[in-house]
Amino acid sequence: MRDSLGRLRGLLRKEFLQIRRDPSAIAVAFLLPAFLLLIFGFGVSLDAHDVPVGVVVDHPDALAASFTGKLANSPYFQPRSFAAMAEAEKALASHEVTAIVWLRDDFTRRALSGGEAPVGVIVNGTDANSARIVEGYVQQAWANWLQAEASERGAPPPLPVAVTQTVRFNPAVSSRDYLIPGLIAMIMTLTGALLTALVIAREWERGTMEALMVTRATIREILLAKLLPYFLLGMGGMAASVIMAATVFDVPFHGSLAVLSATSALFLLAALGMGLLISSVARNQFVAGQIAIITTFLPAFILSGFIFDIGSMPAPVRFITHVVAARYFVAILQTVFLAGDVWAVILPNALALAAMAAIFLGIARLSARKRLD
Repeated sequence: MRDSLGRLRGLLRKEFLQIRRDPSAIAVAFLLPAFLLLIFGFGVSLDAHDVPVGVVVDHPDALAASFTGKLANSPYFQPRSFAAMAEAEKALASHEVTAIVWLRDDFTRRALSGGEAPVGVIVNGTDANSARIVEGYVQQAWANWLQAEASERGAPPPLPVAVTQTVRFNPAVSSRDYLIPGLIAMIMTLTGALLTALVIAREWERGTMEALMVTRATIREILLAKLLPYFLLGMGGMAASVIMAATVFDVPFHGSLAVLSATSALFLLAALGMGLLISSVARNQFVAGQIAIITTFLPAFILSGFIFDIGSMPAPVRFITHVVAARYFVAILQTVFLAGDVWAVILPNALALAAMAAIFLGIARLSARKRLD
């Protein structure tokens, strides 16, 4: 036992010295997450702001001007007036505007009579998600304008029932608050796999792995020496990502740091286990990097629920998502950040991460041999 601890201590010292002399692992652990968070955090958004909207008013008057003014004062729209529908449709076809709001000639008469004022909304449906968002914004602007006009005239509300909406966990309805925790899971999936896959592949390229193989160190000691330093680096990168999320992007954090740390450790062990598996089949850094991206980052991005709702996927694809570790970590991060320590969500997902970490590390241990072939 004493000899084993001594060998492990020596191997760990070697790894830390190698990290200090070749700081590429530090770049992967800290600089890559920061860079990806900035790129994705500011570049990916499901919100729509300053949407170019064409406005056509057949009969301009005070009431029509009131409604178009509502659109102009909204942060979601950039209205652009057109004299006729033909001009607006041409602008829609050339992507100069995303939607058209058409106030027909009897708009004022129908609005004052209490009937439904004729408002036409035409939306570019090329991007179905954006089209639904813009349509919802126009409908909300219309409902707010009707309510305000009814209050000014002292008339009854246009709807028999007044609905009070309450949004929990993300009251600002900000897609950034929802996406940033998922982004952290995506980034840690990639960096966790790269930390072990690239480092071990680099040792094969330099010939230092062969030198380790001829020592008295066991394969278990070699694997532990590879895992522990990069686990610490990965947890440091995770801490830096959480700090960036809270300070740079102002994402609220309602859970406990202890829960976040424990579940992050489970996920990072699973990611490092995937990296060890990759290193067992790829002894070239370029190949290891390509495999890490294809087998970890892409499935996590598509099948984790980060952007695409898992419940709306076909049953076979939903089944496949159960082998993607990021699926469970995304659910935990979004819950801990936005809702708090909801154990009904955290516990089953944490158990799944623990099982996946044990499976990946176990397979990596079984596939590792103290042989050069």
